[in-house]
Amino acid sequence: MPTSAFPRMANALRMLAADAVEAARSGHPGMPMGMADVATVLFQEFVKLDPEAPDWADRDRFVLSAGHGSMLLYGVLHLLGYADMTLEELKSFRQLGARTAGHPEHGHAGGIETTTGPLAQGLANAVGMALAERLMRERFGVELVDHRTWVIAGDGCMMEGLSHEAASLAGHLRLDRLVVLYDDNGISIDGAVDLAFSDDTLARFTAYGWRTRRIDGHDPETIREALRWAEGGTAPTLIACRTVIGHGAPTKAGTAATHGAPLGSAEVEGVRTALDWPHPPFEVPDEVVAAWRAAGRRSQTAREAWQARLEASPARTAFEAAIGGRLPSGWDMELAAHKAKLVETRPTIATRVASQQALTALTGAIPELLGGSADLTGSNNTKTERLVPISGTGGGRYVYWGVREHAMAAAMNGLALHGGFIPYGGTFLVFSDYSRPAIRLAALMGIRVIHVLTHDSIGLGEDGPTHQPIEHLAALRAIPNLWVFRPADAIETAECWELAVARDDGPSAIALSRQNLPSVRTSVEENLAARGAYVLADTTASRALTLLATGSEVALALAAKEELDADGIPVAVVSMPCWELFEQQPINWRHAVLGAAPRLAIEAASPFGWTRYVASEEDVMGMQGFGASAPAAHLYEHFGITVAAIVDRGRALAARGAA
Repeated sequence: MPTSAFPRMANALRMLAADAVEAARSGHPGMPMGMADVATVLFQEFVKLDPEAPDWADRDRFVLSAGHGSMLLYGVLHLLGYADMTLEELKSFRQLGARTAGHPEHGHAGGIETTTGPLAQGLANAVGMALAERLMRERFGVELVDHRTWVIAGDGCMMEGLSHEAASLAGHLRLDRLVVLYDDNGISIDGAVDLAFSDDTLARFTAYGWRTRRIDGHDPETIREALRWAEGGTAPTLIACRTVIGHGAPTKAGTAATHGAPLGSAEVEGVRTALDWPHPPFEVPDEVVAAWRAAGRRSQTAREAWQARLEASPARTAFEAAIGGRLPSGWDMELAAHKAKLVETRPTIATRVASQQALTALTGAIPELLGGSADLTGSNNTKTERLVPISGTGGGRYVYWGVREHAMAAAMNGLALHGGFIPYGGTFLVFSDYSRPAIRLAALMGIRVIHVLTHDSIGLGEDGPTHQPIEHLAALRAIPNLWVFRPADAIETAECWELAVARDDGPSAIALSRQNLPSVRTSVEENLAARGAYVLADTTASRALTLLATGSEVALALAAKEELDADGIPVAVVSMPCWELFEQQPINWRHAVLGAAPRLAIEAASPFGWTRYVASEEDVMGMQGFGASAPAAHLYEHFGITVAAIVDRGRALAARGAA
């Protein structure tokens, strides 16, 4: 790259950002203008990519964790020559239907590796991507997997607690292919960051085991030398780039005024003058575009050589299946045999134990399944004998995430986005609150990530209300595109795992019991959990009452049915392991399952949401407040979720229906 061309190439990014935000009358021009010099050196000389093959498996991954500066990424992609990031898309920044959303959204265009905006999520995603690269390299060799993960993060990312969790983990695992460029501009929305933030960020990352350096983020030679240094490390690298937010703005540079609002037409014209950019909005001179397009072609030869190696590799089929997320042939055969055995043995076990049994079959059949737990392995039952732990020096397929639920969830997103893995991770259901932002983003992106959430109700007992989930099922069910499973026994648990693993368009959460539950299913000819809800026990007479239940309360409903049937009240019991799948069923199926008789729902959780299936919350036997510390059986009795209580409520409801 000629030294004389550099300022104009960087200034092209600045002006595209300023013009797009101005046209949209909305956006964040400051960060793109401040980090334009760093981005120009990075993409001109270091990031391995090919716009003609945006999904090249061995490309470097670039994550804009500071997603509010999205126009930096869009400008780079356009100038490099990504076909779907046209000039018209830049002109449509933040408009309905445009690829150029306010914050980068995975799937909108090639080169957008993840959805960012909630700060530090991208950084934690990148930890997962870097881990995926290392594990894939160990499995398939450096001939097929040899790339880096680059991140641009900001002050806000560094303030978020998630960055602490993720950076600590990355240092522990010595993810040496991870490089974070910290936009150290000293400004946040409220003003100077020292209003709220006085950390020594480099010292913090050094303590995590990272290599760190501070540079002038506007000096291309310094930037170049630092990036070369980063490539030679044996640990993750943080480079703090001291920049001026809104660089080039004559009166607003270096102030919060450039952070999250258009500069204003007069200021934008002042930028043109300051940068010697005598071109109208969105116009980039041909020679500048040509220089950027040459950078976009820089790795084509490397990509073609890689393709030749892949085609000659005996591992090609396995590699393409792994990176493409395709399950191996016969992946469900061992699971089918396991389910058949469950019909014979009819075990009384906790569904968390049943989950581990299902995982034993699946982890043996699917090399891409990668498990883990947030310091609750023995409680979540997420590790099987087929999984070797991952360490800082070697590979495996089980991550001891430590007490880092949020980092676990966000890094699992990165593992899934990178390709090559189907990640699952465990914690208690009550601690899904710590993971929720990352779960939501997985649902938004439509990626296959599985959350194992044990100790799913007051049934966990003595640990008390701090650990007993109440509102959590309702909160998770409120997330669009998230499948929330709560199986009733070992067979349903295996069925839910089968569905979660096979799903390739979104995440799943499996809520599992601590306490033992009896078997309620007697056949496995059809995966009935795939229906979301089904009649588990019917009546030959016309229904007088339908009992709806999930998880541990299904057995209570079955016991209540026996008493009510004996009283001459014909009852059907419906197991509802997944509301989301039930809502996808044909309307005639849903009507047949729910029936026309009065309905009573039983779930040891908040009644919120059940009114889509019952007449009112009065027809839900659940938890109206927090739990308590006591043995599980005493708690069910104390809170009135018992067979006797169901029978009493059922009689009254059936009587009202008959009146």
